[in-house]
Amino acid sequence: MKIAYVRPYEGEIDIVSESMPEIEFVAVQDVTELDESTRIEIEVLSVFVDYQVTAQILDLLPNLKMITTRSAGYDHIDTAATKDRNITVCRVPHYGTRTVAEYAIALMFALSRNAFRSYTDMQRDVGITNFEAYEGFDLYGKTLGIVGTGAIGRSVCTIARGIGMNVVAYDVSPDESFATENDVIYATLDEVLAQADIVSLHVPSIPTTQHLINEEKLRIMKPGSYLINTARGEVVDTKALVQCLNDGHLAGAGLDVLEGEHALREEAELLTKGTVDTKLWETLVADHALIDMPNVIVTPHIAFNTVEAKREITDITLTNIESFIAGESQNIVLQHEPNN
Repeated sequence: MKIAYVRPYEGEIDIVSESMPEIEFVAVQDVTELDESTRIEIEVLSVFVDYQVTAQILDLLPNLKMITTRSAGYDHIDTAATKDRNITVCRVPHYGTRTVAEYAIALMFALSRNAFRSYTDMQRDVGITNFEAYEGFDLYGKTLGIVGTGAIGRSVCTIARGIGMNVVAYDVSPDESFATENDVIYATLDEVLAQADIVSLHVPSIPTTQHLINEEKLRIMKPGSYLINTARGEVVDTKALVQCLNDGHLAGAGLDVLEGEHALREEAELLTKGTVDTKLWETLVADHALIDMPNVIVTPHIAFNTVEAKREITDITLTNIESFIAGESQNIVLQHEPNN
């Protein structure tokens, strides 16, 4: 069996090779780099969230049986195409739970104290003496609204309670025992948005969460409140967010993810293609507007990026591969049905 391991972090391919010495791993930046004879041998493909697995990519790997994504989300994989080709898709359902939660809290601290804005201003003028523009507020005593109380959302709840924040939460399947133990109050989505000084998003990107936070929902949020998104960019209507920030309804935002972020990384290439979807271009323009706003912090999808979390991702990915080889697949999104 040969496995294509796409875009490993530094040292990762050594870890996987040492863990499974009997398996041949081929490390590449893109499967298009592989010659035809190698592509034919690939039976397992391992990717991260930054790699789009399209039907065209699958066409290059005729004997592919499994895709294991090194992420919880799998919206970067064309699951309709994998289903047609009878390819198993696995993921890493939980990793870096504390890691991403800490990052969400870090964005809250940075916004509440204008830390990033003051730093960039000081780079331009080291002699700043007027501190009025950087007046912040304490997180203690403020109300945090959590949208999605999976593993990461629950971790954010416990950290927030530890620093003295009040926490209200929304989830399609409320965890009442967790709420009772941690003094968290569940409410409807609209109630959470209306009560919170800061709203933090922790839901997956699925059809029902596409633009879950649209203009209507953003307008329900308290005037002067903040939005944190370390989940998926598509959960938020970007153009509506820009409008609510521009007119002052929202005070700021901390975003580790952006709608259309994959295209944003390749926009120069998109310019050469001639015709591009108008809605995509509008989203990219809105992304740039967010990046340029002084009251918005945008980072390049790095909330997961710690030594500990990456190693956890690698270990679970290897277990996924080992289980598939043994015929006992786990963490399945789509199941491969062996031919009789």
